[in-house]
Amino acid sequence: MSTATLKKEAREVKAPRWKDIGLSNAKVIDLYRQMLLIRRFEERAAQEYGKSKIGGFCHLYIGQEAVGVGAIAALREDDYIFSAYRDHGHALARGMDPKAIMAELFGKYTGCSKGVGGSMHMFDAQRGFMGGYGIVGGHIPLASGTAFASKYLGKDSVTICFFGEAAANQGVFHETLNLAALWKLPVVFICENNRFGMGTAVERSTAVWDIYQKASAYNMTRQWVDGMDVVEMYRVVKESIDRARETNEPTMLEARTYRFRGHSMSDPIHGHYRTKEEVEEQKKSDPILTFGHELLTANILSQSVIDEMELEIKKTVEESVEFAEHSPEPPPDALFENVYV
Repeated sequence: MSTATLKKEAREVKAPRWKDIGLSNAKVIDLYRQMLLIRRFEERAAQEYGKSKIGGFCHLYIGQEAVGVGAIAALREDDYIFSAYRDHGHALARGMDPKAIMAELFGKYTGCSKGVGGSMHMFDAQRGFMGGYGIVGGHIPLASGTAFASKYLGKDSVTICFFGEAAANQGVFHETLNLAALWKLPVVFICENNRFGMGTAVERSTAVWDIYQKASAYNMTRQWVDGMDVVEMYRVVKESIDRARETNEPTMLEARTYRFRGHSMSDPIHGHYRTKEEVEEQKKSDPILTFGHELLTANILSQSVIDEMELEIKKTVEESVEFAEHSPEPPPDALFENVYV
């Protein structure tokens, strides 16, 4: 047998890259399924928004699925998650009921926030999902609050906090990172850098384009990660979570990703700040298509299984819409619930 043949066979029997970080074939299939569920759920949310079934603001997660799915897969059930206003994907990745999420989008009483939160305020305390927040950067200190509580109570729970790159220019971001580093809090900050704060490119708004380097001012462990690669997201976030759990050391991660839709449903897909050609070029790195191709090539999935998965997810999303449609509006008395005075 020739050397070339031996090398070829060695490549063919080499274990998939996720084996090196402890991910089973079943787990990576689940990661793919979660990304696909988020994509189809968000596409349907866009349709329902167009029918005026969903009111207010609605920010979709289409294109960024690998960030939330990979990161949240690295958590334990007793860990905490804070999200910003693009929170539907994170909620689904955490295992929240699609029916409760869609009902919340519809403003129904069966929603996860009883219909009073809407798109930007998903919440599920039982799953450690501590909410989506509409104020840019406003939730970052809250995440350090749960991390402080975990340490104070002697627990080894870890908090992860998602935010956009524009939030890294807020003063509260710097104040929080300073205290997290000073007090050694078990928190992982994940900046989802999709390159545009609404319609403003990061190059026009931020003097330091490498967002993760902002944490160098606080002597914090930091790095960037490919946010279009779900396995890489899992690997890097898992390392950060393990470090936080063992040493209470915080980490700042910059996940470089891209959204395929507008900033919100009120924003055209391309707008005046990027071209159609740019969006189409970025879609070549679609995390669902690229990871699906990798699983097919590795014979972990077959096209028939993917087709079955699509049908199952389509049914799940359809059922969530039907549930939301037939759910009751919040009763007038609900106005007085959770009111302190």
